[in-house]
Amino acid sequence: MPHSRIAVSGSTGLIGAALVRSLRADGHEVVRLVRRPAATGDEVEWDPRRQYVDAAGLVGCDAVVHLAGAGVGDHRWTEAYKREIRDSRVLGTAAIAEAVASLDTPPRVLLAGSAIGFYGDTGDRAVDESAPPGDGFLPSVCVEWEEATAAAEEAGVRTVHARTGLVVARRGGAWGRLFPLFKAGLGGRLGDGRQYWSFIALHDHIAAMRHILDTGSLSGPVNLTAPAPVTNGQVTAAMGRVLRRPTLFTVPAPALRIALGDFAEDVLGSQRVVPARLLDSGFTFAFPGIDSAIRAALR
Repeated sequence: MPHSRIAVSGSTGLIGAALVRSLRADGHEVVRLVRRPAATGDEVEWDPRRQYVDAAGLVGCDAVVHLAGAGVGDHRWTEAYKREIRDSRVLGTAAIAEAVASLDTPPRVLLAGSAIGFYGDTGDRAVDESAPPGDGFLPSVCVEWEEATAAAEEAGVRTVHARTGLVVARRGGAWGRLFPLFKAGLGGRLGDGRQYWSFIALHDHIAAMRHILDTGSLSGPVNLTAPAPVTNGQVTAAMGRVLRRPTLFTVPAPALRIALGDFAEDVLGSQRVVPARLLDSGFTFAFPGIDSAIRAALR
């Protein structure tokens, strides 16, 4: 994509902040959606709760990247927080899609966040974008989340659902919590360790998003995961190897359920997700293996 004007929501999060840095480093103009009155020329006000977007701020944008949403692992899953997880995604996405659709000249592409939670627990079975949604809370949220882009799709905007896996990063996200534990020698398996974790290096995640923006043929769901998912036990061993620390501890499944409540079932669940559409489109991973992804996060 030549030098472009690109709007980004969720720009203070792990992925959003890295994407903004990458885009600006290559000379793109980035406008950030903020949940307060815009204070500078590179800000656009929006309020996902009220489903309000200052659509005038999106005029002239070639692309909109929508990444905002309440953190899945940030709080215990009370009924109120589950509603927050759902509403922050579904209402916010619908507001963005409707604002995009309202423009006389809409952006060429809407890249909207989603998650591999769409597939539910797949056990040992590898799934790609052709698989149906799973059962449970997160799959139902992901289905609604993706359906909320309908207004943009109906307006003819190329719409991509970026189904993100576990992002390997030193700070932020689930992995950001693992690094201090493993560095202290307190890391270990979660449950029996046989559940698959579909990971992706932060570098590759940003590169994949840039690839999606640039590749006009991609629309619909695209899995943002490394090509070869590994088990939690293999992740544990890799963290120990790279950090040169023992990994003797194990967190039993019952203890996780007490500590995390309903969220424990997703930590213990297995998701073996492969990025078929990304690979078919010609994308090349810089850090396809778990050891290389961990090392990349430490740079």
